[in-house]
Amino acid sequence: MAPLSAIALSLTVLSPAAATPPNIPSASTAQTELNTLTVASEGSMTGYSRDLFPHWITISGTCNTRETVLKRDGTNVVVDGSCYPTSGSWYSPYDGATWYAASDVDIDHVVPLAEAWRSGASSWTTSKRQSFANDLSYPQLIAVTDNVNQAKGDQDPSTWQPSRTTYRCTYAKMWVHVKYHWGLKVQSSEKSALQSMINTC
Repeated sequence: MAPLSAIALSLTVLSPAAATPPNIPSASTAQTELNTLTVASEGSMTGYSRDLFPHWITISGTCNTRETVLKRDGTNVVVDGSCYPTSGSWYSPYDGATWYAASDVDIDHVVPLAEAWRSGASSWTTSKRQSFANDLSYPQLIAVTDNVNQAKGDQDPSTWQPSRTTYRCTYAKMWVHVKYHWGLKVQSSEKSALQSMINTC
């Protein structure tokens, strides 16, 4: 039995730590929340600017939101005096890639800022939008491959989903929980896509 446990231990050590934002709900909770979201056509982009969602803000000491998520989602992350990660590794659950330089990693807003704007955030105060853009309490921020995040842009799940199909259940649960917590609307095509993704859980 000892060799088996040694093998199990080595597998545990070798498997990459996936980025795990907090408060990802169960599939049943996500389903309940999806059922209660208001379905409406998307609002206008008129007046939108990323500057209306101030980020990244200082979280603790010299660490801003981005650096805080890099530390949370990475493995063996070492930071310098200004909180910049000098070493570590980051496994991107969207595409299954592992990166060893923080510059290769973006912090994705699971519900993009522009998507939030079209879904109700246009009427929020700047203070509330800042809280949304730096939300570390709900599954709204995740460290992923930079060009994957850029390809996603401001798309909702009806037009963009993680290439790793095994992660789509988790992605849908995160998306729904963020929209539910922040009182944002969904459009019908988005709701259908989210339902299909939850069905894979």
